[in-house]
Amino acid sequence: SLASTAITCFTRGLDLRKETEDVLCPANCPLWQFYVFGDGVYASLSSICGAAIHRGVITNAGGAVRVQTLPGQENYPAVNANGIQSQVLTRWASSFSVTRTKNTALEAVGQSVSTARPSTGKRPKKPLDKKAGNKDCKADIAFLMDGSYNIGQRRFNLQKNFVGKVAVMLGIGTEGPHVGVVQASEHPKIEFYLKNFTAAKEVLFAIKELGFRGGNSNTGKALKHTAEKFFSLENGARKGIPKIIVVFLDGWPSDDIEEAGIVAREFGVNVFIVSVAKPTTEELGMVQDIGFVDKAVCRNNGFFSYQMPTWFGTTKYVKPLVQKLCSHEQMLCSKTCYNSVNIGFLIDGSSSVGDSNFRLVLEFISNVAKAFEISDIGSKIAAVQFTYDQRTEFSFTDYTTKEKVLSAIRNIRYMSGGTATGDAISFTTRNVFGPMKDGPNKNFLIVLTDGQSYDDVRGPAAAAQKAGITIFSVGVAWAPLDDLKDMASEPRESHTFFTREFTGLEQMVPDIIRGICKDFLDSKQ
Repeated sequence: SLASTAITCFTRGLDLRKETEDVLCPANCPLWQFYVFGDGVYASLSSICGAAIHRGVITNAGGAVRVQTLPGQENYPAVNANGIQSQVLTRWASSFSVTRTKNTALEAVGQSVSTARPSTGKRPKKPLDKKAGNKDCKADIAFLMDGSYNIGQRRFNLQKNFVGKVAVMLGIGTEGPHVGVVQASEHPKIEFYLKNFTAAKEVLFAIKELGFRGGNSNTGKALKHTAEKFFSLENGARKGIPKIIVVFLDGWPSDDIEEAGIVAREFGVNVFIVSVAKPTTEELGMVQDIGFVDKAVCRNNGFFSYQMPTWFGTTKYVKPLVQKLCSHEQMLCSKTCYNSVNIGFLIDGSSSVGDSNFRLVLEFISNVAKAFEISDIGSKIAAVQFTYDQRTEFSFTDYTTKEKVLSAIRNIRYMSGGTATGDAISFTTRNVFGPMKDGPNKNFLIVLTDGQSYDDVRGPAAAAQKAGITIFSVGVAWAPLDDLKDMASEPRESHTFFTREFTGLEQMVPDIIRGICKDFLDSKQ
């Protein structure tokens, strides 16, 4: 007979490349770890050795198995056999059957039968789709695993197994979800990043290899560390894909988790908490904060928390969790003030400003714009210069990268002329914000002026605010405080800024950014 390939307890049908393959299953695979779908004909997502034991081809002592690739089908049944409970699966693209290894004479027959399969024409396409993964599930996920003394080595292994099952069902792939793992104990350890693996097989292997660390369960510290460090672009985070941290907690955290939750929300990360074995009444006295789940999750609306009574028999909890992680329209924390605003700058180009001060104004605008994540699906910037007349320097859709926006700001030429601020506000509301009015982003207008307007500003500003635009007014030198207050959104004190000298604009930058973020968050509550 042909030489048999040695495989692991976790090798699945879809990991094999040949139509018919003889494999060798190891001994003592843990039965509860098997993932098997169907009966007789198994979905290729199933563990080969698990299917072979389920079918009675081998026992848990391992041995040789022949695997035959079959077409996909619908409604794989769930059947309990030989200590393994197989599961239902509605449909899968390919299947396999398992038999005892036969001699070579029959093998040739097996080959010729299999090549006559009608779907062979489609074969080469399969591996590509598998590599891409589940495109409908867009997510960059960090599994924050509990590696504390609370959980202990044995339950830590059950946790690894559960995370492995979730990872498989997610459909990891180049265009599907990407995952990484952080272990929380005394000090957090990033075990692997999003960019390290793009195939479920590799991820499963990496999870299997994780060593238990032990120590206090400083979940807050680990959550904060993960939110700040894990999702950088150089570590494999992708633009515009929801960032998710799934925190696994056996019992309760040893440290404070509330601040970490705030940091995660600021970074646009969606935090889920999967709590297993809630603290008993006696243990509650040791918990720093009984409401720790509500304080750490993205939103306290029930969607982001998940409970499992124990680490045993968790298979039925895999699918509902995967469904949550894949519903990106529910990821309310992905939107932050940095990636979900449109900021329009209305720049006074009147003759009283002068050339060198105009440069300082442009510098101020650049420094505000720089703080935001500008992209076609993120924040957007526009600029209008005005005298008696208005000129759109660039609109929200002209530039979709930070570099291009900053270069466009540098290239704005000073007009010089009169001051009709009211007209300019109306012009900007209609022509610059008008096209954006049904978009997802929150709209802000920053009006910069150094003097009295020749026309009424109150009416146009009220109309802009009614159209959903929040106005910050920034006055320099001779700009009258009454005008500035009349233009600004409520509460007027925090939306009105003034400096005697143009050099004072620089100090205002952090306050303007903070103001935009505060308004953004208030609008989301």
